[in-house]
Amino acid sequence: MLRKALVRAMDVYEFLAGRLRVNPSSGRLDVDCNGAGAGFVTAASEYTLEELGDLVYPNPAFAKLVTSQLQSLPKDDQPLFAFQVTSFKCGGFSMGISTNHTTFDGLSFKTFLANLASLLSEKPLSTPPCNDRTLLKARTPPRVTFPHHELVQLQDSETTTTVFEATSEHLDFNIFKLSSQQILRLKEKASESLSSTGCVRATGFNVVTALVWRCKALSFVEEEDLEKESTILYAVDIRGRLDPQLPSSYTGNAVLTAYAKAKRKALLEEPFGRIVEMVGEGANRITDEYARSAIDWGELYKGFPHGEVLVSSWWKLGFAEVEYPWGKPKYCCPVVYHRKDIVLLFPDIDGDSKGVYVLAALPAEEMAKFQNWFEDTIS
Repeated sequence: MLRKALVRAMDVYEFLAGRLRVNPSSGRLDVDCNGAGAGFVTAASEYTLEELGDLVYPNPAFAKLVTSQLQSLPKDDQPLFAFQVTSFKCGGFSMGISTNHTTFDGLSFKTFLANLASLLSEKPLSTPPCNDRTLLKARTPPRVTFPHHELVQLQDSETTTTVFEATSEHLDFNIFKLSSQQILRLKEKASESLSSTGCVRATGFNVVTALVWRCKALSFVEEEDLEKESTILYAVDIRGRLDPQLPSSYTGNAVLTAYAKAKRKALLEEPFGRIVEMVGEGANRITDEYARSAIDWGELYKGFPHGEVLVSSWWKLGFAEVEYPWGKPKYCCPVVYHRKDIVLLFPDIDGDSKGVYVLAALPAEEMAKFQNWFEDTIS
């Protein structure tokens, strides 16, 4: 069923069967829609789903449920999309999907899953995708009209902290659960010191991100480090921020990186509401012109986001809400890698629909400090 549905999906998601290539004339990466094919792998486990234990815990063994490289193909001919279905002894199964980020952002991947579920049920696509990538092409000529502190050029990367590099350090993983009541209290705490202009609201995402930023920035602070600057990054969907707006069904990466930066001393001393404001101002900064400027920056320079910490939120993407013919998944999560500068937000699977899990990975001493500041801030 899955294989047949995926074959049908390729009719409208043709680029998934392509390959990532360097365009010799522009020097940039292009998706070559050459029909080379996607990956499909079947596997079996001698475990039951129950024997996997706590699905929320970042289990490195979950990497076995996803195929990221097809051994039968050379490294320069790997598919952009690979699907693995693994059956368990109990009769349950997992769907492991590996995609290149050139194919989807979180929202368009959710649409893809919903469309796959429709095809599995022999129904029309729930949301036909808009695959027109030219809607986000750079202007001619490119015009960078804003400073982009959230981006760094490749030639500067050797001396700049990036958030996409794995580390060989030993890291302790910890999951911090925030109930809907605790998030509500954080909103109330923030509201006490938010400015009266009303430009930033104490949303659930803003208060949780502000909490993470404060804890991460202060987790390895020695006295002399308080004057150092800390930068937090997070993704913002720009579909509704452009003029004209992108279709909600736009497929690809319609996200830009928002940022907030402050001295660690400020994150220690400022009221919590001010930290929430700084986080919210990062998203407010992304107007149509700012987004076009960032896209043009990418056309002129080869680079990527950089900062001290990136908050990657799976909290409200709704992957686990997709209804397949056999029901909804028990849990959806990324395979967690060894990255101490990426903090992940997951939805609560215990029935608290507005609660969230915060997953951090840090060296033991930093983790202890992170936990102390976390408990201090929510108290």
